[in-house]
Amino acid sequence: MLWFTALLYGGPGTCATDAPAASTDPAAAPHVALLLPTGSEVFAKAAQAVRDGFLEAAKKESGAPLAVRLYPVTEDPKNVVATYREAVAARARFVVGPLTRSGVTAIATTLNLISVPTLALNVPEGVASNPLNMYTLSLQVEAEARQIAQLAIREGRRKALTVTDPSALGRRMRDAFVDEFQRGGGYQIVDYPYATDSASLDKIRQASGLGVTDMVFLALDAGRARAIRPQVSALPAYGTSQLNPGAAGVSALVDLADVRFVDMPWMLQPDHPAVMVYARNGPREADDLERLRALGIDAFRVAHDLYTGKRDLDIDGVTGRLSLAPDGQIRRVLPVAVIVGGQLTVAPEPPTLPR
Repeated sequence: MLWFTALLYGGPGTCATDAPAASTDPAAAPHVALLLPTGSEVFAKAAQAVRDGFLEAAKKESGAPLAVRLYPVTEDPKNVVATYREAVAARARFVVGPLTRSGVTAIATTLNLISVPTLALNVPEGVASNPLNMYTLSLQVEAEARQIAQLAIREGRRKALTVTDPSALGRRMRDAFVDEFQRGGGYQIVDYPYATDSASLDKIRQASGLGVTDMVFLALDAGRARAIRPQVSALPAYGTSQLNPGAAGVSALVDLADVRFVDMPWMLQPDHPAVMVYARNGPREADDLERLRALGIDAFRVAHDLYTGKRDLDIDGVTGRLSLAPDGQIRRVLPVAVIVGGQLTVAPEPPTLPR
């Protein structure tokens, strides 16, 4: 989990390395350049998952306009920028990647670098708008928190109790939820840090029973949420894909009763038409790697449409319903999962598009 957080947001484990940049052949044919951190000890498995999904989607696309060429990068931003330049010099006509936040920030902030259409697989840090020709498709949890806040508002919730993991990821989830919830007319009544000592649990339980809140947002993962949910059982609970218990079993579903969260079709809907196209036999990877494989699948589908000139995107993807926003972001609308009576079901009504 730590590597997944570092991948999306940066932090420990993203130091520079001295691995060489990818070599290129100036006489190479036009191609799609896939820039992934396969040269990183920390992120090699993540890169492999994205690459597998991307290449699988490419194989299933009849008449794909360009061949795909992998350009290994490290997590060193200088290496990423140098490799991007090499890919373009080798006649890349479309670039997909980088994957790490530091890499995406590097290409977004390097003057006059983005010279061909580029689909980055993360969002840059501290950049107000994407450079010309740069698009972003990411799994950032803030977008999920904003979508679930919109759901809570539509369901009539206005007074939120929040319980937050003290990690950077937990704070990001909470802050994005609160910002969107307040935009919709709601209020954050009280926030408690995640803790499991008896005094802390008593405070959370008492606050939930005072009648001044009408919901709880759990800025937690599923394991931690299982410890907190029984203390706030009187309130409907909301959260992000971090609440998906995955293969934890029936006991986890019982512990997370009356919880609503969003997650991608790849993780929730095996009978979804797009998911069925790419379903495979054999054991699944860990959940975070499965999500990255799904990201690779949809990255190819988005890149294909963008390269062929399509801008009114409406892709029923394995990571969500995808559309292109004016700022170059690929917006993902996720299905809503509800846990009731020890069963996880997907809400029949599709959510509205996030702003």
